[in-house]
Amino acid sequence: MTHITGTVTMADAWPSLELREWRATYDTLHMWTQIVGKTRLALAPAENHWWHVCLYVTPRGLTTSAVPNGDTTFAVDFDFVDHRLSVRTSAGITRELALGPRTVADFFAEYRDVLHSSGIAPRIRGVPVEVETAIPFAEDTQHRSYDPEAVSRWWRVLLGCDRVFKRFRGGFVGKASPVHFFWGSFDLATTRFSGRPAPPHPGGVPNCPDYVMREAYSHECSSVGFWPGGGAVPEPVFYAYAYPEPAGYRDRRVQPEGAFFSHDLREFVLPYEVVRRARSPDETLLAFCQSTYDVAADLGHWDRTALDRPPTSRANPTPAGDSEPRAARHA
Repeated sequence: MTHITGTVTMADAWPSLELREWRATYDTLHMWTQIVGKTRLALAPAENHWWHVCLYVTPRGLTTSAVPNGDTTFAVDFDFVDHRLSVRTSAGITRELALGPRTVADFFAEYRDVLHSSGIAPRIRGVPVEVETAIPFAEDTQHRSYDPEAVSRWWRVLLGCDRVFKRFRGGFVGKASPVHFFWGSFDLATTRFSGRPAPPHPGGVPNCPDYVMREAYSHECSSVGFWPGGGAVPEPVFYAYAYPEPAGYRDRRVQPEGAFFSHDLREFVLPYEVVRRARSPDETLLAFCQSTYDVAADLGHWDRTALDRPPTSRANPTPAGDSEPRAARHA
C-alpha cells in the first residue's frame, strides 16, 4: 500500500525565504548542524579540502551519510518533513529526538545521550566555528527557536539548489567536489578545480584556525553555492568566487541579469529572489553557475579542453525505455 503524507507543487519548489522572518530559527539550526557535523569530523577519515566533514541533501533533510565507528557504521539524519533527528547504526540501533523549540544546550545534551546509547562516543570540541560570537554548545541558552514551516522552506530551497548544482557538476570531468553542505558557514556548494596548486590562503575567518582555510583552498578553484544570508547580507543569495582571483575577474559581466560582483564579499552574487521569480528558475541558476565558471576558467587559463565535458556528451546516456545501461545488466 502506498502512503502519501504530503506533496510539493512546482510553485513550492522555490519558496519565499525572507531572512528576517526566520533568523532566530536559522541561528539555532546553524548550531545544531555544527554539533552533528562535528560528529562526522571526529570520526570520518580525512579527505582533501575537508570534504569528509560535510552534510548532504536528502529527500527529507540532511544527512552525514555513512560514518565509520570502529567495526560498525552509523548515520545521523535531519528529517525536515517530520522534524526529527535520527541516529541509525549498522548494528540495528535506531535512536531519535524531536526537532522543536529548545536551547542549543538542551539539544547538545540530549544528542550526546542518543549517541552514547548507540555506542558512539566522538571527541569533539564543543564550540562553534566560523561565527563572530562562539558560545560553547553546553552553555548556549540564547539560541532556542525552531519554526518548522520556515525550516521546511529553507530545505526545499536546498533541494532545488542540489538539483541544479548536480546538473552543473556533470559538465566537468576534472576534479570537482560533491554538492555538499558546509555546516560551519551554513551553505550548500560545489567546487571545480584547475588541478594546479594555489598560494596559501591568508585565513582570518572568525573562530576558525588558518590551517583549516589553507587546506580548503590548497588548489586553484571556482566555487558556486547558496547562502541564506547574514551579517551585512540581508537576503538569501547565490554566490560564486575563484581562488585565487584572476586579474580582471571582478570586472566581467555574468549571467543572468541581476547578478553582480560584491566588493564587500569579493564574489559574484545573485539574489535568491531573482531566481525564484524567474520564468525558469533552474535554467536561471544554471546560467549563473556556468557564466561565473567561464570567467574564472578563462581568466585563470584553465585547460578547458581537458577539464570541460563537451556539451553534446552531457545528456543521460541511458537508452530510452531502459532502466539501466545494457552493459550493467549483463555484467
